[in-house]
Amino acid sequence: MKRILDWINNLYPVWLVTLGVIAYLWPQTMLWFSGPWVFWALALSMLGMGLTLSLDDFRRVGSMPGCVVLGFCAQYTIMPLAGWSVATVLQLDPGTALGIILVASCPGGMASNMISLLARANVALSVVLTLISTLLSFLFTPLWCSLLARKEIEVDTVGMSLSAMKMVVAPVVIGVLIRWKMPRTADRIGTFGPTIAVVAFTLVSGGIAAASAEAIKGQFGKLALAATLLHIIGFATGYILAKVLRYPESIARTVSIEVGMQNGGMASALARKHFPTLPLAAAAAVFSGVIQNIIGGLMAAWWKSRPMNEEEVPESSGNV
Repeated sequence: MKRILDWINNLYPVWLVTLGVIAYLWPQTMLWFSGPWVFWALALSMLGMGLTLSLDDFRRVGSMPGCVVLGFCAQYTIMPLAGWSVATVLQLDPGTALGIILVASCPGGMASNMISLLARANVALSVVLTLISTLLSFLFTPLWCSLLARKEIEVDTVGMSLSAMKMVVAPVVIGVLIRWKMPRTADRIGTFGPTIAVVAFTLVSGGIAAASAEAIKGQFGKLALAATLLHIIGFATGYILAKVLRYPESIARTVSIEVGMQNGGMASALARKHFPTLPLAAAAAVFSGVIQNIIGGLMAAWWKSRPMNEEEVPESSGNV
């Protein structure tokens, strides 16, 4: 069973692109996946994430404070500002600009943990950074959107905070509590956590691609370019910053991945809920999810082929 699940997880970009193309060409196949389906899909994937976390993951925060602070600050400064810069330089329309800024202001997703594992980065640090950025997303995601997109679009900061709490933070906390109180149950269910996240975001992306098909047709080039630039900036800046501060290679790779990869599912769901009249906002999040996984997968393959010194080889977390 584990081998099958790993196979499904490793082909995540393939499922994402395939269903996205099908939904774009034949929207009727995925139009049904909207509304409550999007909410519960994201909530279920976040619950799966929580089930893979243990109290040891929280204790690791104290053992690597400098790395955690670096990764967290880079995540919530470099990416939002990069999103705003890309939207400004490319002179994106309000909907697309909002989508890029929104996805850039979201926390890291579970995909970053899988990419870190493939890239021989520090998986424990990746898990901790994903956890912390996710738990605080209800504050930072609406705040950055309000600051950077408010000139052209009215942002419901309080509403977005509540949505993030319901869709993201609460399921993660519930998952962690289940693992704490019922570890055996969590072990049995948690094995499916990453796969649930893969299926959930693939379906969310398909549903949004179908609903936004007409809007995407006229903006395909700009959407792809904006998403590509955003994530290249994130990956490159995170890596360079860690190297400038003289962190070892495994830490630099991890920070690069955590900064460059965002929770596209969360961005898509928030866009659909709070900006239903701007379909390109959700479409930008879908493009982002596809692009970041392609870039992340290519970088992981390249890094995996490049050996590190023995003292830089990280310990993998058994919970990912």
